Amino acid sequence: MPELQELPESHTFQTYGIVLLENKHRLVKKLKRHYTPSIHGHKAWNSSFLLMDYFLHSQLLNKHQRVLELGCGWGPTSIFCAHHAGCHVTGTDRDEDVFPFLELQASMNQVEIKTRTISFEKITKNMLSEYSIVFGTDICFWDDLSRIHYNLINRAKQAGVKNLLLADPGRQPFFDLAEKALARHDGDLHQWYCNEPEYFDGFILHLNLQ
Repeated sequence: MPELQELPESHTFQTYGIVLLENKHRLVKKLKRHYTPSIHGHKAWNSSFLLMDYFLHSQLLNKHQRVLELGCGWGPTSIFCAHHAGCHVTGTDRDEDVFPFLELQASMNQVEIKTRTISFEKITKNMLSEYSIVFGTDICFWDDLSRIHYNLINRAKQAGVKNLLLADPGRQPFFDLAEKALARHDGDLHQWYCNEPEYFDGFILHLNLQ
């Protein structure tokens, strides 16, 4: 059971050792006057918590490890990796308007996350070669994303990425991607659940690329 800590103010919540903000938080409301995230980058999605829980159980994360998040949005999983394990984290997203929300939450948790505005298709082998772990949560929700992520997985393999993980509540494009990826690469599709900040369940595709 994680240690309970007093939350700094209303409309915040604690999960897996980090503090995150709700949409009603005064600073989130202030940011929304100037930034309007698109492509669903308007909150922390539940698959982020699934992957945090999986990381705790799998013990994949190590201090100073370089990890990359795909479609980071507000960045809860990136913040967890930096706070829990001391990883060097880069969060990528096609929508630059999500980064002020990520940076606000990172600051509250006293961690620093590098950010980069880039689409999945433009993430190159050279860029991927800098990271040992690549992950994403709730990023395979359209049919064409299955193909896009499959190609990215193959580039990650060629680039020397050791582990690639994707978490999802169980959408059909995600299952299509998992079936195709597991036919070519070693790995497993895990059905997973977590109890923080409340009960969620879904699936984690974990590919061992080396």
